[in-house]
Amino acid sequence: MKPLSQMPLETARSVRMVLTDIDDTLTTEGMLTAAAYGALERLHRAGFLVIPVTGRPAGWCDHIARMWPVDAVVGENGAFYFRYDRDRKKMQQRFWASPDDLERNRAKLDAIEQEVLTSIPGAALASDQAYRMADLAIDFCEDVPALPETEVDRIVSIFERAGAQAKVSSIHVNGWFGEYNKLSMAKTLLADVFDMEWEEAKTAAIYAGDSPNDEPMFAAFPLSVGVANIQAFAHRLASTPAYVAEGHSGEGFVELADLLLKARSA
Repeated sequence: MKPLSQMPLETARSVRMVLTDIDDTLTTEGMLTAAAYGALERLHRAGFLVIPVTGRPAGWCDHIARMWPVDAVVGENGAFYFRYDRDRKKMQQRFWASPDDLERNRAKLDAIEQEVLTSIPGAALASDQAYRMADLAIDFCEDVPALPETEVDRIVSIFERAGAQAKVSSIHVNGWFGEYNKLSMAKTLLADVFDMEWEEAKTAAIYAGDSPNDEPMFAAFPLSVGVANIQAFAHRLASTPAYVAEGHSGEGFVELADLLLKARSA
């Protein structure tokens, strides 16, 4: 990972679209700071397409799509995208799974939930689980004392033994049934809504993230950035971002936004 400050100006100038994780990439210790939110707004006003790609739930994503300065949002690690058309006052949604599949998958996830909470002392349901439609989020450090990494790995193994996918974020283990992830739904969104083929999209975009559930995005986008706290997860990543910011969490995102805006105005 090269320092973000070493990104050539011409490279930064080629970026037209900013995709970003939320937790510990935009937020800092659980808070969305004025500086980080302002960076989103500055990018949006400057004409960049701005798209959060997050593990957070459908309930949050409806709010984000409506009220944040963004063009769309991918949620629950790729289970869906939401886009709010402000002119028509209409929410556009696409889910990876059908309603029937979502219902069947929920029953299987309920069984996994019971096994995890019974087997892993200190693990808890994520506080936002009630607002989720497609996945199960197990909290290992957001609202509970941090679990050892060995226990996080045990949670992952319970999901995988049941045939589910599982990804580790900076705060949760998210598990789901279905062959999708952040990248597959991001590609779907870009094609559906913005009429953008993948070969064009991957050269026009930059992705910012901080943890293992961002790995498909790091691998796919030639331009990708980890905020400084990505270093804590480097040993879990087969694919790392091309660049790393000096700032942690939201400060690192502001650093990226400043670079892109400077390049555009140069």
